[in-house]
Amino acid sequence: MPPPRLLAQALPGTVGLPRVVWLVVVGRAINQLGAFTLPFLTVALTVRFGVSVAVAGALMAVFGGATIASRLAGGWLADRIGRRATIVSGLTLTALAQLALAAAPTPVAAAVAVAVLGLAFEVYEPPSQALIADVVPSPVRPAAYGLLAAALSAAAVAAGLLAAALGAVDLRLLFVLDAVTCLACAVLLRVALPSGRPARGRDTGPGPDAALGLEQGGTSPWRDRRLMALLACGILFASVYLQVSATLGLTLGLRGIPASRVGLLLTVSALVAVAGQPLLSRGAVARLDPWSAMAAGYLLLGAGLLANGFAATLPQFAAATVLWSAGDLVLLGRAHALVADIAPERARARYFSVYGLCWGAAAVLGPVAGTQLLDHAGPRVLWMACATGCGALALAQPRLRRLVSG
Repeated sequence: MPPPRLLAQALPGTVGLPRVVWLVVVGRAINQLGAFTLPFLTVALTVRFGVSVAVAGALMAVFGGATIASRLAGGWLADRIGRRATIVSGLTLTALAQLALAAAPTPVAAAVAVAVLGLAFEVYEPPSQALIADVVPSPVRPAAYGLLAAALSAAAVAAGLLAAALGAVDLRLLFVLDAVTCLACAVLLRVALPSGRPARGRDTGPGPDAALGLEQGGTSPWRDRRLMALLACGILFASVYLQVSATLGLTLGLRGIPASRVGLLLTVSALVAVAGQPLLSRGAVARLDPWSAMAAGYLLLGAGLLANGFAATLPQFAAATVLWSAGDLVLLGRAHALVADIAPERARARYFSVYGLCWGAAAVLGPVAGTQLLDHAGPRVLWMACATGCGALALAQPRLRRLVSG
Protein backbone atom coordinates (compact mmCIF):
# COMPACT_ATOMS: atom_id res chain seq x y z
CA MET A 1 0.00 0.00 0.00
CA PRO A 2 1.87 3.11 -1.19
CA PRO A 3 1.52 6.38 0.72
CA PRO A 4 -1.43 8.52 -0.35
CA ARG A 5 -0.49 10.44 -3.48
CA LEU A 6 -1.45 13.90 -2.19
CA LEU A 7 0.32 13.35 1.12
CA ALA A 8 3.43 12.12 -0.65
CA GLN A 9 3.45 15.23 -2.85
CA ALA A 10 3.06 17.44 0.21
CA LEU A 11 5.85 15.63 2.05
CA PRO A 12 8.28 14.69 -0.74
CA GLY A 13 11.06 13.65 1.65
CA THR A 14 8.96 10.77 2.93
CA VAL A 15 8.09 9.02 -0.34
CA GLY A 16 10.77 6.36 0.06
CA LEU A 17 9.70 5.26 3.51
CA PRO A 18 8.63 1.61 3.81
CA ARG A 19 4.97 0.63 3.67
CA VAL A 20 5.02 -0.40 7.33
CA VAL A 21 5.89 3.15 8.39
CA TRP A 22 2.92 4.58 6.52
CA LEU A 23 0.65 1.96 8.07
CA VAL A 24 1.80 2.91 11.57
CA VAL A 25 1.46 6.62 10.81
CA VAL A 26 -2.05 6.29 9.36
CA GLY A 27 -3.18 3.93 12.12
CA ARG A 28 -1.84 6.14 14.90
CA ALA A 29 -3.37 9.24 13.29
CA ILE A 30 -6.76 7.52 13.28
CA ASN A 31 -6.25 6.65 16.93
CA GLN A 32 -5.19 10.23 17.72
CA LEU A 33 -8.48 11.57 16.38
CA GLY A 34 -10.13 10.12 19.46
CA ALA A 35 -7.34 10.72 21.94
CA PHE A 36 -8.91 13.77 23.54
CA THR A 37 -10.49 12.15 26.59
CA LEU A 38 -7.67 12.67 29.10
CA PRO A 39 -8.32 16.42 29.67
CA PHE A 40 -12.00 15.57 30.24
CA LEU A 41 -11.37 12.69 32.62
CA THR A 42 -11.47 14.73 35.81
CA VAL A 43 -14.50 16.61 34.49
CA ALA A 44 -16.34 13.34 33.86
CA LEU A 45 -15.44 12.00 37.29
CA THR A 46 -16.67 15.11 39.11
CA VAL A 47 -19.69 15.97 36.96
CA ARG A 48 -21.07 12.55 36.01
CA PHE A 49 -20.09 10.54 39.07
CA GLY A 50 -20.16 13.31 41.65
CA VAL A 51 -16.78 12.56 43.21
CA SER A 52 -14.91 15.38 44.91
CA VAL A 53 -12.06 17.22 43.22
CA ALA A 54 -9.63 15.61 45.70
CA VAL A 55 -10.85 12.11 44.82
CA ALA A 56 -10.68 12.91 41.11
CA GLY A 57 -7.11 14.11 41.57
CA ALA A 58 -6.21 10.90 43.42
CA LEU A 59 -7.68 8.82 40.60
CA MET A 60 -5.68 10.80 38.06
CA ALA A 61 -2.56 10.05 40.11
CA VAL A 62 -3.47 6.35 39.95
CA PHE A 63 -3.93 6.70 36.20
CA GLY A 64 -0.54 8.41 35.84
CA GLY A 65 1.26 5.71 37.82
CA ALA A 66 -0.47 3.01 35.81
CA THR A 67 0.71 4.56 32.52
CA ILE A 68 4.33 4.18 33.64
CA ALA A 69 3.77 0.46 34.22
CA SER A 70 1.87 0.36 30.93
CA ARG A 71 4.77 1.74 28.92
CA LEU A 72 7.28 -0.63 30.52
CA ALA A 73 4.96 -3.57 29.89
CA GLY A 74 4.57 -2.52 26.26
CA GLY A 75 8.33 -2.60 25.71
CA TRP A 76 8.73 -5.94 27.48
CA LEU A 77 5.90 -7.57 25.53
CA ALA A 78 6.98 -6.18 22.16
CA ASP A 79 10.44 -7.71 22.51
CA ARG A 80 8.91 -11.09 23.36
CA ILE A 81 5.60 -11.65 21.59
CA GLY A 82 6.10 -9.24 18.70
CA ARG A 83 5.25 -5.68 17.68
CA ARG A 84 1.90 -6.32 16.02
CA ALA A 85 0.47 -8.50 18.79
CA THR A 86 1.45 -5.95 21.45
CA ILE A 87 0.07 -2.96 19.52
CA VAL A 88 -3.26 -4.68 18.82
CA SER A 89 -3.58 -5.95 22.40
CA GLY A 90 -2.84 -2.53 23.88
CA LEU A 91 -5.29 -0.70 21.62
CA THR A 92 -8.02 -3.26 22.23
CA LEU A 93 -7.63 -3.14 26.00
CA THR A 94 -7.63 0.67 25.87
CA ALA A 95 -10.89 0.60 23.92
CA LEU A 96 -12.53 -1.81 26.35
CA ALA A 97 -11.48 0.36 29.31
CA GLN A 98 -12.90 3.46 27.59
CA LEU A 99 -16.22 1.71 26.98
CA ALA A 100 -16.29 0.48 30.58
CA LEU A 101 -15.74 4.02 31.78
CA ALA A 102 -18.52 5.35 29.57
CA ALA A 103 -20.92 2.70 30.86
CA ALA A 104 -19.79 2.70 34.51
CA PRO A 105 -22.88 2.80 36.78
CA THR A 106 -21.07 3.82 39.98
CA PRO A 107 -18.00 5.81 41.06
CA VAL A 108 -16.29 2.57 42.14
CA ALA A 109 -16.79 1.04 38.69
CA ALA A 110 -15.46 4.24 37.13
CA ALA A 111 -12.38 4.12 39.37
CA VAL A 112 -11.64 0.54 38.31
CA ALA A 113 -12.05 1.54 34.64
CA VAL A 114 -9.65 4.47 35.12
CA ALA A 115 -7.01 2.15 36.61
CA VAL A 116 -7.39 -0.36 33.76
CA LEU A 117 -7.25 2.47 31.24
CA GLY A 118 -3.94 3.62 32.71
CA LEU A 119 -2.54 0.09 32.50
CA ALA A 120 -3.42 -0.10 28.80
CA PHE A 121 -2.87 3.51 27.76
CA GLU A 122 0.81 3.36 26.77
CA VAL A 123 1.21 -0.31 25.82
CA TYR A 124 1.20 0.41 22.08
CA GLU A 125 3.75 3.27 22.15
CA PRO A 126 7.07 1.33 22.48
CA PRO A 127 6.22 -1.30 19.83
CA SER A 128 5.07 1.40 17.40
CA GLN A 129 8.38 3.23 17.81
CA ALA A 130 10.41 0.03 17.68
CA LEU A 131 8.60 -1.16 14.56
CA ILE A 132 9.71 1.94 12.68
CA ALA A 133 13.30 1.36 13.80
CA ASP A 134 13.05 -2.26 12.63
CA VAL A 135 12.32 -1.33 9.02
CA VAL A 136 13.99 2.07 8.51
CA PRO A 137 17.78 2.49 8.13
CA SER A 138 19.51 4.79 10.59
CA PRO A 139 20.01 7.85 8.30
CA VAL A 140 16.28 8.00 7.48
CA ARG A 141 14.93 7.42 10.99
CA PRO A 142 14.66 11.12 11.97
CA ALA A 143 12.38 11.73 8.97
CA ALA A 144 10.27 8.67 9.79
CA TYR A 145 9.80 9.63 13.44
CA GLY A 146 9.23 13.23 12.41
CA LEU A 147 6.47 12.13 10.05
CA LEU A 148 4.79 10.19 12.86
CA ALA A 149 4.97 13.18 15.20
CA ALA A 150 3.64 15.55 12.54
CA ALA A 151 0.73 13.24 11.74
CA LEU A 152 -0.17 12.98 15.42
CA SER A 153 0.01 16.78 15.78
CA ALA A 154 -2.27 17.31 12.79
CA ALA A 155 -4.75 14.71 14.04
CA ALA A 156 -4.71 16.35 17.47
CA VAL A 157 -6.07 19.56 15.94
CA ALA A 158 -9.03 17.70 14.45
CA ALA A 159 -9.43 15.85 17.75
CA GLY A 160 -9.86 19.13 19.58
CA LEU A 161 -12.68 20.15 17.26
CA LEU A 162 -14.41 16.80 17.76
CA ALA A 163 -14.03 17.10 21.52
CA ALA A 164 -15.60 20.54 21.54
CA ALA A 165 -18.60 19.25 19.57
CA LEU A 166 -19.16 15.96 21.42
CA GLY A 167 -18.39 17.26 24.89
CA ALA A 168 -21.22 19.74 24.63
CA VAL A 169 -23.67 16.87 24.01
CA ASP A 170 -22.56 14.15 26.45
CA LEU A 171 -19.16 13.49 28.02
CA ARG A 172 -19.68 9.75 27.58
CA LEU A 173 -19.55 10.20 23.81
CA LEU A 174 -15.92 11.27 24.12
CA PHE A 175 -14.94 7.94 25.64
CA VAL A 176 -17.04 5.99 23.14
CA LEU A 177 -15.45 7.72 20.16
CA ASP A 178 -11.97 7.23 21.63
CA ALA A 179 -12.77 3.51 21.95
CA VAL A 180 -13.96 3.41 18.33
CA THR A 181 -10.75 4.99 17.03
CA CYS A 182 -8.63 2.60 19.13
CA LEU A 183 -10.49 -0.38 17.66
CA ALA A 184 -10.23 1.05 14.12
CA CYS A 185 -6.48 1.45 14.54
CA ALA A 186 -6.21 -2.07 16.01
CA VAL A 187 -8.12 -3.63 13.11
CA LEU A 188 -6.10 -1.74 10.48
CA LEU A 189 -2.76 -2.73 11.97
CA ARG A 190 -3.83 -6.30 12.74
CA VAL A 191 -4.80 -6.85 9.11
CA ALA A 192 -2.03 -4.90 7.40
CA LEU A 193 1.09 -5.24 9.53
CA PRO A 194 3.36 -8.26 9.10
CA SER A 195 3.25 -10.83 11.88
CA GLY A 196 6.29 -12.39 13.46
CA ARG A 197 8.42 -11.86 16.50
CA PRO A 198 11.54 -9.74 16.94
CA ALA A 199 14.87 -11.40 16.31
CA ARG A 200 16.37 -13.09 19.33
CA GLY A 201 20.01 -13.41 20.17
CA ARG A 202 21.24 -10.80 17.69
CA ASP A 203 22.77 -7.45 18.56
CA THR A 204 23.73 -4.39 16.60
CA GLY A 205 27.36 -5.37 16.88
CA PRO A 206 30.25 -5.66 19.35
CA GLY A 207 31.84 -2.71 21.02
CA PRO A 208 30.12 -0.35 23.46
CA ASP A 209 27.31 -2.81 24.15
CA ALA A 210 29.77 -5.45 25.29
CA ALA A 211 31.51 -2.97 27.59
CA LEU A 212 28.16 -2.10 29.14
CA GLY A 213 27.25 -5.74 29.73
CA LEU A 214 24.40 -5.73 27.23
CA GLU A 215 25.36 -8.62 24.96
CA GLN A 216 24.26 -11.64 26.95
CA GLY A 217 20.71 -12.76 27.60
CA GLY A 218 19.99 -10.18 30.32
CA THR A 219 19.87 -7.04 28.19
CA SER A 220 18.83 -4.20 30.50
CA PRO A 221 18.22 -0.64 29.27
CA TRP A 222 18.72 0.62 32.83
CA ARG A 223 22.40 -0.39 32.72
CA ASP A 224 23.13 1.58 29.56
CA ARG A 225 24.76 4.90 30.48
CA ARG A 226 24.00 6.30 27.03
CA LEU A 227 20.28 5.72 27.41
CA MET A 228 20.30 7.17 30.92
CA ALA A 229 21.94 10.34 29.58
CA LEU A 230 19.35 10.61 26.82
CA LEU A 231 16.61 10.04 29.40
CA ALA A 232 17.91 12.84 31.63
CA CYS A 233 17.95 15.25 28.68
CA GLY A 234 14.52 14.01 27.66
CA ILE A 235 13.06 14.79 31.09
CA LEU A 236 14.35 18.37 30.94
CA PHE A 237 13.11 18.82 27.37
CA ALA A 238 9.68 17.37 28.13
CA SER A 239 9.33 19.48 31.29
CA VAL A 240 10.00 22.59 29.23
CA TYR A 241 7.85 21.53 26.30
CA LEU A 242 4.84 20.71 28.48
CA GLN A 243 4.65 24.39 29.44
CA VAL A 244 2.93 24.90 26.08
CA SER A 245 -0.06 22.94 27.32
CA ALA A 246 0.28 23.75 31.03
CA THR A 247 0.97 27.49 31.14
CA LEU A 248 0.67 29.04 27.67
CA GLY A 249 -3.09 29.48 28.07
CA LEU A 250 -2.55 31.03 31.49
CA THR A 251 0.01 33.39 29.98
CA LEU A 252 -2.50 34.48 27.35
CA GLY A 253 -5.02 35.21 30.10
CA LEU A 254 -2.52 37.38 31.96
CA ARG A 255 -1.99 39.36 28.75
CA GLY A 256 -5.73 39.96 28.40
CA ILE A 257 -6.18 37.42 25.60
CA PRO A 258 -8.83 34.67 25.99
CA ALA A 259 -7.12 31.46 27.06
CA SER A 260 -9.13 29.58 24.44
CA ARG A 261 -6.96 31.22 21.78
CA VAL A 262 -4.27 28.70 22.65
CA GLY A 263 -6.14 26.37 20.30
CA LEU A 264 -5.32 28.71 17.40
CA LEU A 265 -1.66 28.73 18.40
CA LEU A 266 -1.58 24.94 18.51
CA THR A 267 -3.11 24.89 15.04
CA VAL A 268 -0.31 27.17 13.83
CA SER A 269 2.21 24.81 15.42
CA ALA A 270 0.67 21.78 13.70
CA LEU A 271 0.77 23.55 10.34
CA VAL A 272 4.46 24.35 10.82
CA ALA A 273 5.13 20.69 11.68
CA VAL A 274 3.38 19.44 8.55
CA ALA A 275 4.60 22.12 6.12
CA GLY A 276 8.20 21.83 7.28
CA GLN A 277 8.50 18.05 6.92
CA PRO A 278 10.53 18.20 3.67
CA LEU A 279 13.26 20.07 5.56
CA LEU A 280 13.99 16.90 7.53
CA SER A 281 15.16 15.03 4.46
CA ARG A 282 16.51 17.74 2.17
CA GLY A 283 18.17 21.11 2.40
CA ALA A 284 20.47 22.50 5.09
CA VAL A 285 18.73 20.75 7.99
CA ALA A 286 19.13 17.33 6.38
CA ARG A 287 22.88 17.90 6.01
CA LEU A 288 23.40 18.50 9.73
CA ASP A 289 24.65 15.66 11.89
CA PRO A 290 22.17 14.63 14.63
CA TRP A 291 23.97 16.51 17.40
CA SER A 292 24.29 19.80 15.50
CA ALA A 293 20.66 19.51 14.42
CA MET A 294 19.51 18.96 17.99
CA ALA A 295 21.59 21.89 19.28
CA ALA A 296 20.08 24.14 16.59
CA GLY A 297 16.59 22.85 17.36
CA TYR A 298 16.95 23.54 21.08
CA LEU A 299 18.17 27.07 20.37
CA LEU A 300 15.23 27.78 18.06
CA LEU A 301 12.80 26.28 20.55
CA GLY A 302 14.28 28.36 23.36
CA ALA A 303 14.10 31.54 21.30
CA GLY A 304 10.42 30.97 20.57
CA LEU A 305 9.58 30.19 24.19
CA LEU A 306 11.50 33.27 25.31
CA ALA A 307 9.42 35.32 22.89
CA ASN A 308 6.29 34.07 24.69
CA GLY A 309 7.45 35.95 27.76
CA PHE A 310 7.54 39.27 25.93
CA ALA A 311 4.55 38.86 23.59
CA ALA A 312 1.55 41.05 24.35
CA THR A 313 -0.81 40.47 21.40
CA LEU A 314 -2.13 37.36 19.65
CA PRO A 315 -0.10 38.03 16.45
CA GLN A 316 3.04 38.30 18.57
CA PHE A 317 2.23 34.99 20.26
CA ALA A 318 1.61 33.50 16.80
CA ALA A 319 5.04 34.68 15.65
CA ALA A 320 6.60 33.13 18.76
CA THR A 321 4.71 29.93 18.02
CA VAL A 322 6.16 29.75 14.51
CA LEU A 323 9.64 30.16 16.00
CA TRP A 324 9.38 27.51 18.73
CA SER A 325 7.54 25.20 16.35
CA ALA A 326 10.42 25.50 13.88
CA GLY A 327 12.74 24.35 16.66
CA ASP A 328 10.38 21.53 17.49
CA LEU A 329 10.36 20.55 13.80
CA VAL A 330 14.15 20.27 13.73
CA LEU A 331 14.04 18.17 16.89
CA LEU A 332 11.25 15.88 15.65
CA GLY A 333 12.41 12.30 15.61
CA ARG A 334 16.03 13.03 16.52
CA ALA A 335 16.00 11.62 20.05
CA HIS A 336 13.99 8.56 19.04
CA ALA A 337 16.42 7.91 16.19
CA LEU A 338 19.33 8.03 18.65
CA VAL A 339 17.56 5.58 20.97
CA ALA A 340 17.04 3.24 18.02
CA ASP A 341 20.70 3.50 17.08
CA ILE A 342 22.05 2.54 20.50
CA ALA A 343 19.50 -0.18 21.28
CA PRO A 344 20.40 -3.84 20.75
CA GLU A 345 17.88 -5.30 18.32
CA ARG A 346 16.40 -7.76 20.80
CA ALA A 347 15.82 -4.97 23.37
CA ARG A 348 14.75 -2.16 21.07
CA ALA A 349 11.19 -1.82 22.34
CA ARG A 350 12.35 -1.92 25.96
CA TYR A 351 14.77 0.92 25.23
CA PHE A 352 11.90 2.97 23.82
CA SER A 353 9.72 2.17 26.81
CA VAL A 354 12.37 3.39 29.25
CA TYR A 355 13.14 6.52 27.23
CA GLY A 356 9.42 7.28 27.00
CA LEU A 357 9.29 7.60 30.79
CA CYS A 358 10.74 11.09 30.37
CA TRP A 359 7.21 12.28 29.52
CA GLY A 360 5.73 10.63 32.60
CA ALA A 361 8.32 12.26 34.84
CA ALA A 362 7.84 15.60 33.11
CA ALA A 363 4.07 15.36 33.52
CA VAL A 364 4.68 15.44 37.27
CA LEU A 365 7.51 18.00 37.36
CA GLY A 366 6.64 20.35 34.50
CA PRO A 367 3.16 21.64 35.38
CA VAL A 368 4.03 22.07 39.07
CA ALA A 369 7.24 24.00 38.37
CA GLY A 370 5.66 26.05 35.59
CA THR A 371 2.57 27.14 37.49
CA GLN A 372 4.64 28.01 40.57
CA LEU A 373 6.99 30.17 38.52
CA LEU A 374 4.08 31.82 36.75
CA ASP A 375 2.25 32.50 40.01
CA HIS A 376 5.21 33.84 41.97
CA ALA A 377 7.45 35.41 39.33
CA GLY A 378 5.27 36.11 36.30
CA PRO A 379 5.30 35.00 32.66
CA ARG A 380 8.62 36.60 31.69
CA VAL A 381 10.56 34.69 34.32
CA LEU A 382 8.71 31.47 33.44
CA TRP A 383 9.52 31.62 29.75
CA MET A 384 13.07 32.85 30.41
CA ALA A 385 13.54 29.74 32.57
CA CYS A 386 12.24 27.60 29.69
CA ALA A 387 14.67 29.27 27.31
CA THR A 388 17.51 28.68 29.78
CA GLY A 389 16.62 24.99 29.89
CA CYS A 390 16.75 24.82 26.10
CA GLY A 391 20.12 26.58 26.12
CA ALA A 392 21.46 24.06 28.59
CA LEU A 393 20.29 21.21 26.37
CA ALA A 394 21.99 22.79 23.35
CA LEU A 395 25.26 23.13 25.29
CA ALA A 396 25.01 19.51 26.44
CA GLN A 397 25.00 18.07 22.92
CA PRO A 398 28.80 17.88 22.37
CA ARG A 399 29.27 15.99 25.64
CA LEU A 400 26.31 13.75 24.86
CA ARG A 401 27.83 13.04 21.44
CA ARG A 402 31.07 11.88 23.06
CA LEU A 403 29.22 9.63 25.50
CA VAL A 404 26.95 8.02 22.92
CA SER A 405 29.57 7.72 20.18
CA GLY A 406 32.41 6.62 22.45
